[in-house]
This record gives sequence, structure tokens and C-alpha cells, in this order.
Amino acid sequence: MTTRRSFLKTSFGTSAVVSLGTTAPRFLLRACGADANPAGENILVVIQLSGGNDGLNTIAPFREEVYRRARPVLAVRSEDALKIDDSLGFHPAAQGLSDLLENNCLAIVQGVGYPNPNRSHFESMDIWHTCRRKTSIRKDGWLGRFLDVSQQGKAINLPAIHLGHEQQPLALASQEIRVPSVTSLRKFRLTESSQKMRQTIAQIGRGASSGDDLLGFVQTSTGSALSASEQIEVASGNYSTDITYPDSGLAQKLKTVAQLIDSGLQTRIYYVTLDGFDTHSRQAPVHAALLKELSSALDSFVRDLDEHGHGNRVLTMAFSEFGRRLKENASEGTDHGAAAPVFLAGQGVKPGLHGKQPAVHDLDDGDVKFHTDFRHVYATVLDGWLGVASASILGDTYTPVPALKS
Repeated sequence: MTTRRSFLKTSFGTSAVVSLGTTAPRFLLRACGADANPAGENILVVIQLSGGNDGLNTIAPFREEVYRRARPVLAVRSEDALKIDDSLGFHPAAQGLSDLLENNCLAIVQGVGYPNPNRSHFESMDIWHTCRRKTSIRKDGWLGRFLDVSQQGKAINLPAIHLGHEQQPLALASQEIRVPSVTSLRKFRLTESSQKMRQTIAQIGRGASSGDDLLGFVQTSTGSALSASEQIEVASGNYSTDITYPDSGLAQKLKTVAQLIDSGLQTRIYYVTLDGFDTHSRQAPVHAALLKELSSALDSFVRDLDEHGHGNRVLTMAFSEFGRRLKENASEGTDHGAAAPVFLAGQGVKPGLHGKQPAVHDLDDGDVKFHTDFRHVYATVLDGWLGVASASILGDTYTPVPALKS
């Protein structure tokens, strides 16, 4: 016979339906509802490019002699660049990004960074995630704070989802809401053992006192996770698309996101990661493969959303924690830098280049200088897309970048 004491003792040692975040809010998730995401309720998809994407070869200043001299092996040649204008072009592997721009679905915010850049992967990413330096308390992230503000008083199922096997990004850390990390729809399923766990919770709960906070947490947390599993399992069976996605990890993640969006989940934030951008040696083939994976997956995703009628309410943002230095190193790679472009994709963008391309002849300790603080990009997303006042979330007022349609 299962008792309350034995269940509470063992339940935290068993495998969970979802991988949970590191925060400790009052409960895991709001109860799952059956209503679809209301028309006009905008969605943000974040693609984190981990490792430090080389912005100077992603958007290459191919006419700059300084650039070509600093990168005798790595520089993108004029004849290879996918032209944006007379002086800038995409890396030749980024055909999908070029196609998105051609179809008026890509905004490129150039030279994004922050003052006194930190070249540590972990610290710089934490700064992007929380909008705070190490000297400040960092218990939640900018998207976690958005969730706390936007979901207050609402019973929304799965307001955010992290999709992937990586550690959940600090950006999603919230004071009130636990965001599930889902490795795949196949694994996020209601198993026979999960059904038994639900029955056990219900049985124990019938004899619980109303003041038992620990049992209440277990009941609400596990019950909500299982309800989410049920809804996602149903969603996974009712989706088809004419778009052929590339056979890559990022493409399959984004296809899953498209599937979940089309299912009618009320989720506002989806978060995925593409790793491998720390290109200290033999950068050329590695970076080309990464840009091909990013651009082809993103192009397929945007077209899929359009096909299903969701293109006008989904914005995708791709960012990296920093760029790379101008001068290539002796290992035919590049070292940690500062400024890099941020990409915004979807029908709601004002297509084209925004902000200044970092000047390759005006460096700061070997790095191109940033022109746009990343918090201005966040303000663009929060104020102009997600519909919340950004100042309370970012800790100050930042003027949005004019990269979205009004």
C-alpha cells in the first residue's frame, strides 16, 4: 500500500515526465486548458547560437581591404558572397537567410553587443540571459520575468517550452513558473507508469489535509506535467506539412515547434539552441556547416508557419553571446570577440539592415565595436511583439529598434 510518507520520499527520486528548470516557484505550471492560442496572441521563438557566432563572416564586408588582409584564409570573397548591398553579403552557406531577406521576412540588426564586453562564454551568455552583470543578483532571466508579468492571474498551459537536451537557459528562469525542457515529442509522452503516478497522486490527495504544502506542491506539479504530456501527445498526431525540412538537429527542433504552434497550445515562448560556434581552429568548414544548418532550418520554419496561417503572429530571434575578432588566428580560426548581428525573422519584420555595420578599421583591442545594445533588441521584442512594457523587465528604458512593422 502506498502511503503519503512513502510516496513523498520516493517521488522525487523517480524519472520525471519532463526535465525541470532550476528555479523553485510555488507550482510547476498552470493547469492545462483546451483553448487554442487566441488569434492575435503573438509568439516568440528564440534560437540561441552558442559559442560565439562569427558575425563578420555571417554578414561579410567583402569590399573592405582591412577585412580581407586580416583574414587571408577565412574572408568571404566578393564573388562568393550572397549580396545584400554593394558592400555587404551573406556567407555563401547562408542561402536560407538570403532567401528570407528576398522574401521580406528577415531583419538584420547589426553590431549588437553591450558595454565592456566579457569574452567568457558563460558570463557573456548570462549577461544576455539576465540583462545583469555578475555583481548583481541573477535569479531570473529576461524571458522568465516576462512570464511572471504576462501570466499573472492567468491559467495558461505551458506558457513557455525549452526544446532540446541542453541545460535550460537562464533566460527562462522565473520566480513563479517552471518551464519544461522537452527533448522530443516522442519522449514527452504519457506512459503507463505515468498513468499509475496520476492515480497514486489522486489516491493520496483524498486523505491529505488542506495545509500540507509539500503534498500540494507534488500534486500540482506532477498533475500539471502529466496534463501537459497528454495535450502535447494529442498535438503530435494532428500535423502535416508540405514543407521539406533539412535533416538536421535544428530543423527537427523547429519542425516540432511549428507542430506545437499549429496544435493550438497557448505557449508564448519557444526556446531552442544550436551549439558549435566556438570556431578557434579550422573555422571555414565548421562555420559553413553551421550557417547552412541555421539558415536552411529557419527558412523552412518560416515557410511552414506561413503555410499553416501562423506567419503573422510568430517572430523568431537568433542571437549569439558575442562575435569573433577581426584577425584570424594561426589555426585558421577566430577568437572571442564582441559585436555580432541579431536576426529577426517572420512576416512581422521590417526587412533589411538595421543599425550600423561595425567598422573593421576602428577596433577596440582587436574587436569591432558594438553599436546597438542588445537590450534595445529585447525592448523591440517585448514592447513591439509580446505587448508588455520592457522597462520593468530590462531594468531601464531602452528605445526599440525599428525592425518590426507597426
